[in-house]
This record gives sequence, structure tokens and C-alpha cells, in this order.
Amino acid sequence: MTHESLERPDLTGSTAFITGTTRGIGKAIALALAEQGCNVVSTGKTSEEDDYGEEKDLEGTIEETARECRDRGVDALPIQLNVREEAAVEAAAAEAIDHFGEVNVVINNASAIQLANVADLPPNRFDLLCDVNVRGTYLVSRAFIDHLQDVESDAWILTNAPPVTVDRAPGQAPYAWSKMGMSFLTLSLATELSGHDVGCNSFWPVTAIDTRATRYFGLGTEDDWRSPEVVSDTVLEILSRDPASFTGNALYDEDFLHDAGVEDFSRYNLTDGDPAPMSAQMFDQDYERSI
Repeated sequence: MTHESLERPDLTGSTAFITGTTRGIGKAIALALAEQGCNVVSTGKTSEEDDYGEEKDLEGTIEETARECRDRGVDALPIQLNVREEAAVEAAAAEAIDHFGEVNVVINNASAIQLANVADLPPNRFDLLCDVNVRGTYLVSRAFIDHLQDVESDAWILTNAPPVTVDRAPGQAPYAWSKMGMSFLTLSLATELSGHDVGCNSFWPVTAIDTRATRYFGLGTEDDWRSPEVVSDTVLEILSRDPASFTGNALYDEDFLHDAGVEDFSRYNLTDGDPAPMSAQMFDQDYERSI
């Protein structure tokens, strides 16, 4: 699904390392980039090579996403990865660079979610949220920093996380803390890497997105959701910019795409009518649509 008013970037020769590509938003991003000629490193915990514990019953695998990318005419490398493990992340980065020679797009999409207040969230689940979301973003970004500073192609670090606009999130503080930590790291890297033309930006959907997590946690109904393609179109639009100047931005998909020329969002909606800005208001209760 693409929008006719958006110009698709030619990503031929580029390679993207994407975390959490087995399903949902991560898979949509991988396939959208592949459509534009970008090679893909498909990473996640769910692999056909083994059942990986609790992941065995989940739909989608890193290999399946890689095959679908190859069907679009690009090369794709599946790597089983737990982003919490330093050695595994370093090894995955090295394998990706060795296989493709260059990785110029790094997308931190993998994320754990559990919506609960402080009293109700067990400590081990708090650790999981922080380890996957913040530590994972830190480890993956850090593993590629030296490489990205030397690549010939446009270099990017992009992270699926919300703008840091509030100082509290009652009822979901642990999750909010971990997600905003992802943005905090990414936007800080924008300054740390400003002399090396590496574009570092975060992106976040205004509405809830139709994913396994959204359905599992009962976050509304289909009337409240948009398809993952609204997020993958956002990523493509970011990649059409110049990373030397387009960096340090915390973007909402709807606002960003509207500024880029999208006026009709109905193609992303699952049902008639525009979904409410549930995802933006999850962290910023005062968020109001500007369009």
C-alpha cells in the first residue's frame, strides 16, 4: 500500500538492519523498503530454526519476512536476535556488515509492551520493558555507530518511539518510561553524530496500529486502528530526506505525512471514519490533531 502523493525514494544499493521484523510494523517496514530496492536484515526472536520458547506459537518468522523481501527482488538476511543480549547484537551487526559490505539504515523497531501501573507490574516485567526497549535500542544503535560514520550511502538511525512530551504517565508509567527512553537515546545521537551526517529520528503513530499486540491487549477495535503501512510510509518519507539536515526529529506519522502532501488517510483506516489519536494520547493526553 503506497500513497500516490508521496514520492518513493530509490533505495537501490542500500541495506537496512531492522529489529522486530517477524510481524506487524517491523514487517511492514521491511517489505516497504524492499519494494524500493533496499536489502533487508530481518531480525527477531521467532525463527523457523527452533521454537524459541514462548515465541513458538506466534505467527511470522524472520525467515518468512526475508523470503517476502526477496520476492521483491532484493537480498535479505534473517538473523535470530534477542536485542537484550550484548554479544548477540554485536555478532548480528558484524554478520550483517560482512554479508552486505555496508549497512546504512538501522531501524529500532523491536519493543516489549505491558500496560500496567507501578503497583501491578512485576519487577521482572519492568526489567523486560527496559531491557528490550531502552537497552535494545542502545545496543543496536551503538553496534553500528562506527560503521555508519564511514558509509558512502545516506546513513540513518530511526526508532519507533514517541516524542518525550510529558513527565508522567499514570497507569502505564513503566512502559511509557521505556518507550521514551528509546526516543531520548535516538535524539541524543542526532547531536552526538551531527558531524558525520547520520540522520537520527524517532517516529510514532498518532492512532493505534493493527498489530498482534494491539489485538492481544484489547486496545480498541478495528474502528480505532490504522494499518501498519501508515508507519512504513512515514519511514520511506524520512528516507527520502537528507540525513545531514533531517535529524533530531521526533515525528508523528500523521502530521509528518500530511506535511509531505498526504491529505486523505482513509486508505490506511480499517473501517470508515478516521480513528481517534489513541496512540499519541497514550503518552500525551493533551495531544490534539493539527489537521
